[in-house]
Amino acid sequence: MLNCISTIDKVTCGHIMIYGEDITKLRGNQLNKFRREELGFIFQDFNLLDTLTAYENIALALTIQKKSPHEIQEKVIGIAKKLGIREILGKYPYQVSGGQKQRIASCRAMITNPKLVLADEPTGALDSKSARQLLENFEYLNSQMQATILMVTHDAFTASYANRILFIKDGKIFNELVKGNDTRKQFFEKIIEVQTLLGGDLSDVI
Repeated sequence: MLNCISTIDKVTCGHIMIYGEDITKLRGNQLNKFRREELGFIFQDFNLLDTLTAYENIALALTIQKKSPHEIQEKVIGIAKKLGIREILGKYPYQVSGGQKQRIASCRAMITNPKLVLADEPTGALDSKSARQLLENFEYLNSQMQATILMVTHDAFTASYANRILFIKDGKIFNELVKGNDTRKQFFEKIIEVQTLLGGDLSDVI
């Protein structure tokens, strides 16, 4: 699903609407513009370039957009400060922790102020402390930077940070939860209940 939304894969039928635009009809320069300016992607395995520093990895998207060095520096330092990694901007990926790598990847995804950020099991390779830090960063990106984050996860703890959850079973929507005024603990308990139902046969659920 994320591959289709991100236009990595082409759909064989149907349409994908993002902010009122059918992205399945985009071609050539229009498609490149959508990928470059309106979409961010955070991968489970970070997908950082080992030969580039953290600063260079984050700046890459702006470099492709041919932004000026001054503008690139201002934006990279600004977002790095917000996610707490300014002090490691000069380091290479192999010199930092898994949590720091994921925050570098988050900065890279957000540097162009995309309308939509896709996150593919973003906490799957992280320890519990790093996972919590990343999810708190996601909350910041959503609430303070107005980013829509579409995250795929099998982990109830990770899902409890979301505002709305769609449960998918055998390719179809099985259930939906909206956090509303629930605390994260209350929301987590509701997620566990639905996951329990997902584990059994639908005939047993009915």
